[in-house]
Amino acid sequence: MYDVLILGGGAAGMSCALVLGSAHQKPFAQGKKIGLMAHQKASHLQTALFNNVLGLPPKTTGASILKNGLEQLSEIYPHVDQIHKEKVLEVRGASGDFSIITNKASYQTRLLVIALGYTNTFFIKGLEQYIEPHQKARPEKQRIQLKNSDHLVTDGIYVAGTLAGWRSQFAIASGSGAAVATDILTLWNHGEHVKVHDKLI
Repeated sequence: MYDVLILGGGAAGMSCALVLGSAHQKPFAQGKKIGLMAHQKASHLQTALFNNVLGLPPKTTGASILKNGLEQLSEIYPHVDQIHKEKVLEVRGASGDFSIITNKASYQTRLLVIALGYTNTFFIKGLEQYIEPHQKARPEKQRIQLKNSDHLVTDGIYVAGTLAGWRSQFAIASGSGAAVATDILTLWNHGEHVKVHDKLI
């Protein structure tokens, strides 16, 4: 049983996993089981080139971020499970006891974060009722989002990145994933607001 399972290994999903992973020494996060289902095959980062992202050297490629992000997560926060080469087909259950069915296995989780792309080919059984047209994309692109209020779709299910209704901008998607992570940490901390910073001593 995962405490939280993140679907999507792009900017939003990896940012969410990194922030959640970084809180492992906080009393309220100790022992929490975190998983990242890093299905990256269809990520828009595969063909991206970045010259306008704070902190990234010019000409950084999205493909390198996909690779290096997973390595960073594995090296610094190895307690975050990474699940590769599986596609989610169905979500069952309710908050505290979700079943995630993939093309290879099934997983149990208390909380779910969906950080997948916003193309209209998105389909996961059990989530159809939340799909609506994207509010910040050109209509002819036929992008979609999941209905949400400040990233919360329904009790126990969060959405991050472009699928949450944000524009397809790397910094925005990353920030959305980090915001969801701090919301989950706040939930684990009994409603007391949480942010996680590392500092030089």
